[in-house]
Parts: sequence; structure tokens; C-alpha cells
Amino acid sequence: MKPLSIVQNLALKYAKYSLNRSLKTQLNLDILAHSTTKIPDPNINYMLYAHIPFCHTFCPYCSFHKYAYDKNIAKEYFNNLRQEMKQIHTLGYKFNSMYVGGGTTLIDEDELIKTLELAKKLFNIDEISCESDPSHIEPTNLKRFKGLIDRISIGVQSFNDDILKRVGRYEKFGSSTNLVKKLKDAVNILPVTSIDLIFNFPNQTKDMLLNDINLAKSIEAQQITFYPLMKSNLTKAKIASSLGNNYKDNEYEDYSIIEENFKDYHKNNAWSYAKEKTNLNDEYVSSNHEYLGIGSGGFSFLGGELFVNAFNLQKYNEKIQNGKSSIIARCEFNLKERIKYLFLTEIFSGFIDIDKFNQTNNTNLLKTLNLELKLLDIIGAIKIQNNSIKSTQFGRYLWLSLMKEFYTGMDKVRAIFKDDAKLKNSSKINIMKS
Repeated sequence: MKPLSIVQNLALKYAKYSLNRSLKTQLNLDILAHSTTKIPDPNINYMLYAHIPFCHTFCPYCSFHKYAYDKNIAKEYFNNLRQEMKQIHTLGYKFNSMYVGGGTTLIDEDELIKTLELAKKLFNIDEISCESDPSHIEPTNLKRFKGLIDRISIGVQSFNDDILKRVGRYEKFGSSTNLVKKLKDAVNILPVTSIDLIFNFPNQTKDMLLNDINLAKSIEAQQITFYPLMKSNLTKAKIASSLGNNYKDNEYEDYSIIEENFKDYHKNNAWSYAKEKTNLNDEYVSSNHEYLGIGSGGFSFLGGELFVNAFNLQKYNEKIQNGKSSIIARCEFNLKERIKYLFLTEIFSGFIDIDKFNQTNNTNLLKTLNLELKLLDIIGAIKIQNNSIKSTQFGRYLWLSLMKEFYTGMDKVRAIFKDDAKLKNSSKINIMKS
């Protein structure tokens, strides 16, 4: 890709400013004094998200909700997670896909198997994606999940031994050479294997990035994802302490290198590449606008509302054991902001069928986002033709930047809800001002 023009740089800065302004005005969460449930629309097939908040190793760049793994605590949690599934089944929810995130989802294989088997029994689920780290991908382990997991996403992050040592993954998961062998042995046991990597680490050179790309390709996994390094208030100090500071931001240059080296791959979305086109990919929000989250720290997006589950593990367990909903907060978005969010998550995959979008979301996209779409067209981020909106190469980088900004903003939600003291005696919280 060509270097960003002055206009494109200005557009990028304005888009980030606009997104953060929207988050600031819209992320006003009501802390619920009483248990609440969201009744499903019988005409919608939702996606089910289940959160497994346990890890053996805490990486400095990771802001996701997690606890140190303890077998007994995890066993109780999985029991409650299955009980929550039964609760939402009673409410009448239908799901055609499931995404299990963490944490480390395969951290307790026995409990996860029972959980996935129950999900298949209760709901009409066709596809299940799970995340893992490299310590849980031995062939004997993965073979236990045949018929249950359709896509396994393995967090490698880097094949550079120095980076692995700095972030505490070398001793836990092994050297680059060991990682490549583990991954090659794991590929093709389950239908889809995805390798997850991070780019734009502090002091990561072009040669280091190219080495990551070439090693990832050599493994012959069905999918490869390159996330930009995401820094928020939860992670930036830890990142600087372990990896140093970026004196030059190489994100766009690195992304251009990645795009060039994966031009023969299908683009699942702005940061994921696949050998063959499939609906199974890393960003479930791109293809599932309506999803229900279960488990501690789970999020749901239902009918234009964001719902937040209890983060505190004891509070979550108590709610489920008492037959109550795990939801502790909610936030309703106005119609235009909701359409802007849905537009971003869908164009992130590179293409929008306008008629389908309008029908699914009961809107007129070209009218509702008339000014925004005109500006995106002028700066060369999209092309509108034949009742569709297609992303350009610059558009792909723009969506990547905005999705990174969105997830960084959501880190502030996690920061607030991890701190029970901030929730006490509060009825409403504006996340971006807290």
C-alpha cells in the first residue's frame, strides 16, 4: 500500500476522535439494583458467547477478564456456566453458533467437554470456535474435541524468542522452534486451525515481522490473524516495562507488509486471512450482530442494548446458584449510534449488502449515515456500487484502526467492573469519564 496521504491521515485522526466521542456519550451504563433478563426474539438466531476467565500465565498486553487457574474454583465455575445455559434455554434462546473465549478456554478439558456437549444438546449449534494457548494443543488433547470444536484459535503472538522471553511466554510455551513443531502437529486435527499473532511490538523490526509471517505460513494453518498491539490504561505500563516504548509507530507500515504477504489469501476481515472462505473467524461481532454472553465478565449485544455480566467470580457464582441472571448493568444506544456500530462491525469484513443490512437492522443505511458514507467515499475508504459497499485497501486499515480503538475503549468497561468498590453506591456510570 502507498503511504498515507495528508487527507487520509486527517481522516484517520478524525475517525478515531469521532468514535471516542460516541463512546463517551453513549457508554452510560445503568447499574442494576435488581436481577434482569432479556427475553429473546423468536425470529432471531443468536450467537452464544461463553467466557472462561482462567489463565496460568498473564501476558502484559492482555486486558481480558481473567483469574489465576485453580482446579476447584474452575470446577465450580464450569458447573455454574452450565446452569446458566439451562437458564437461557428456559427463556427460549436459539443459537446457531458459539464462541468460547477467555482466558484460556482449554485450561480444563474435562469441564469444557461437558460444557460444549450440553450446549450442543440444548441448542441447535452448528459451529463452535474456541481459543487456546500453545500448552493445550497436543494432538491427544485436541482429538478429544472432534465433533465439538470446529475452529481452534491458538494465541502464539510472536515467533521471536526475545519477545517471547520479555512477555513471559518462552518458559511457559517454549521457543520459536518448539512452537512451530507444536503447531504443525496440531493442524488438521480439528476442521479449522487459526494462528494468532501480534504486530507493531515496541522495537519489532521489519525482518522480525517477516520472520513471523513466513513461519506462520509454513505451518499450513487454515487461518492466520495479525492483531495490532493494543495499549490501554490497563496494559500500557506493563507493555512498556516488559517490551519498552515505541519511539516510532510502525503500525501502518507493518500492516502494509502483512497485506502484501497475504494477498493470495482470502480476507476474512481487516486483520484475519484464510486459505479458503469461511464464516468461522476470529471476530464474531462481524457476522453476529445479536449475541448473548454467559459467564463472569461476559458481554451481550441484544436489540441495541449492551449488557454486562458480573465480573466478580463470587458474585457471579452466587447469582447463578440462586437462579438469577448474571447481568448487573445495561446500556441503551440511540438508533444512529447503533447503526454506526453495526456498520463498523460489518464493513470490518470488507463488504456490506445494503438491502440485507437494511432488512436485518430495520433501517435505511444510505439515509441514516448519509454524511458519513459520503466522507468515507471521498477519502477513498469505500466504494458504493450495485447496492453494495466495498472496502478499499485504505478502508481496511481504517477499520483495523477503529476496531482497535473500540476494543481499547471497552477495556475501560473491564477496568470499572473489575473494581467492585467503584460499583458500590452507583446507579449509573459513564465509562469514558470514570
